[in-house]
Amino acid sequence: MINRTFGALGNSALAVVIFAAVPLWFVLLKSSELGFEQWQKLLSSRLPELLWNTLSLAILVAIVCFVLGVSAAWWIARFDFPGRRYAVWLMVLPLTIPTYVFAHIYTTLFESDGWIGRVWTGIFGGSVAIPDIFNIFGATLTLSLAGFSYVFLMSHAALSVSTQTLEEAARIQGASKWRVFTRINLPLLRPAIAAGLAVVILHVLSDFGAVSMLHYQTFTLSIYLQMSGRFDYHSAAGLSLILVFLSLTFLVLERFFRARQRYYTSRQTRKHQLRQVTPFITMMIWLWLGLITFLAFILPLAWMISWSWDAWMQDVIDQEFWRYAYNSLLLAVLCATLAIACGLPIALFNTRQRSRYSNTLIQISSVGFVLPGPVVALGILTFVLSMLPLLYGGLIALVIALVIRFLPLSVQSQDASMQQLTPSIEQAGRILGATPLENLRRVILPMIGGGIASAWVLVFIDTLKELPATLILRPTGFDTLPVRIWIEASEEMLELAAPAALMLVMGTLPVLWIMMKNERKYSG
Repeated sequence: MINRTFGALGNSALAVVIFAAVPLWFVLLKSSELGFEQWQKLLSSRLPELLWNTLSLAILVAIVCFVLGVSAAWWIARFDFPGRRYAVWLMVLPLTIPTYVFAHIYTTLFESDGWIGRVWTGIFGGSVAIPDIFNIFGATLTLSLAGFSYVFLMSHAALSVSTQTLEEAARIQGASKWRVFTRINLPLLRPAIAAGLAVVILHVLSDFGAVSMLHYQTFTLSIYLQMSGRFDYHSAAGLSLILVFLSLTFLVLERFFRARQRYYTSRQTRKHQLRQVTPFITMMIWLWLGLITFLAFILPLAWMISWSWDAWMQDVIDQEFWRYAYNSLLLAVLCATLAIACGLPIALFNTRQRSRYSNTLIQISSVGFVLPGPVVALGILTFVLSMLPLLYGGLIALVIALVIRFLPLSVQSQDASMQQLTPSIEQAGRILGATPLENLRRVILPMIGGGIASAWVLVFIDTLKELPATLILRPTGFDTLPVRIWIEASEEMLELAAPAALMLVMGTLPVLWIMMKNERKYSG
């Protein structure tokens, strides 16, 4: 019976992966039409610069996100201080701001007449030039502020359910707090941290908005320019193929090093007790969390409110604006729900039948995320025109593309939660006569509820912010908030772009309530 169950589960996972790999077939088809001379020219002229720019940016962003995400998760999950529950909100809110909005806001703030530019000039005068963010450091700043919350969410979820037995044993043996943290806590957190950093790096590799705003040449920007400027789909597909190999190589290495760090926990063990802190420690915690919040949310929010007020006073927020907001929310809810349903069999199959085959399914399911949004959209468009022409120009094609695009968020988060699910608990349910579906509903899903909620929120927020695929596949008249932000910001109409950006933040508040409800449930 168990073998038949996992056979059905494996078939379900395979069906989802085949469906998710549709954009890859487009890339393979177009890149196969490149001649030898075209490949040689592409590899010799563009590849070295693009590799250096993309990999160095990914590494820098991963380091910054690790520091910000893990430190914030540790303070919030392990220490009891005033405002602790609200700190979770503050660390998650930056996810509501798209990378291109971050880039646009900070380029505006760092101009000579911007808020930061004026403060900088007031402090240093004309002796020190205002920092230029149209480079790798500006891209690192914006992508790190936009992405560290992924590491925070997964690290915080792992810390909230971990037990203190091993820590107490190490302390009894004379280990210092720092040694306990480096030798016990960090190794146990590696699956969650690795999953969070994987999401961050995949975001960096496929980001289009921030790098285009900052004119920083990466694979994604170069692919977009090949497609939109030169209409050279073959060269764009060739660069996309290299990007896929680069991303899959990273995922294979990440899975290889993470495979040996698996551990189990049980809800029936004693949870970690929150440490009481002194007023001085409370002040130090809030200084650090406050600095992160100020740069990643408060400053951008103040900019959006300021320009939105100008838009309100000019009476430019009309009925069309609210239609854009409704379209964005509808699309995000549909895609998040479908992504969870599609990602569950892949994550469960990999957890229970860990093998090269299951690991291969995980890697292939990530293809939609490592491909640039325009390539995913064109792949789905080609598939729809050739196989399902009735779907052309409709909302279903866009939903399919976005589910494929953000499926890795669902798989990574659910897989990280399932790695901490003790197999004996599931086996006990089967011994007591539960059917596979009943066991899934009454045992597995309740125990991984935190991972599922986090996955739904992550997909919802990313779909709410998605731009390039929506630009290509949206039905006629179906504009979303990101589309309007892009159009207005590209024309420097800040009073029109700011309200849409602010509405993205407001639209995320209901899912943050879900996150807070989940946080109260699992952290006590």
